[in-house]
Amino acid sequence: MLILFNKPFEVICQFSAHPTRPTLASHVDIPGIYPAGRLDADSEGLVLLTDDGKLQHAIADPARKQTKTYLVQVEGKVSREQLDRLEHGLDLGDFRTAPCQASAALEPGWLWPRDPPVRQRANQPTSWLVLRLTEGKNRQVRRMTAAVGLPTLRLVRVAIGPFSLESHPLMPGEWCEVAPEAFESGCG
Repeated sequence: MLILFNKPFEVICQFSAHPTRPTLASHVDIPGIYPAGRLDADSEGLVLLTDDGKLQHAIADPARKQTKTYLVQVEGKVSREQLDRLEHGLDLGDFRTAPCQASAALEPGWLWPRDPPVRQRANQPTSWLVLRLTEGKNRQVRRMTAAVGLPTLRLVRVAIGPFSLESHPLMPGEWCEVAPEAFESGCG
């Protein structure tokens, strides 16, 4: 079984109870499934859930280098120089990021409003980026944008491998089941 889940903001990416925040169990009541990868509580968007250990490993295994696409709202106006720095890899102190794809974007019309809304300062513009990574270390996207002077305000994972929230429109907290073979056929 393979589930696409749109994880809401502030939901912990685990099924076991958390003392102060909702978890995946608050939204998906299917026994025996687990997340294949994680998103921190401050991030929202696509998470894959499965009851198949081999499939979970195939999705989350860093050696498979599944492309993950993030839509990122940042504070400030993005420059070509900042995009170039993101694309060529950054030294974040404890590791160097792999090269990635980075581009400026407009907020997509299909994107839901965040609850609670993103804080914005009247005198500070915001920009949107699309980042496509083949790695996913803890808080990596936030650390990358901060390193180039663009603090992250909102982070939404919109695609993992062949699956995207654009082609599978799910509102926060919604999920759908897809054929596990779709992952394998879309990821060569």
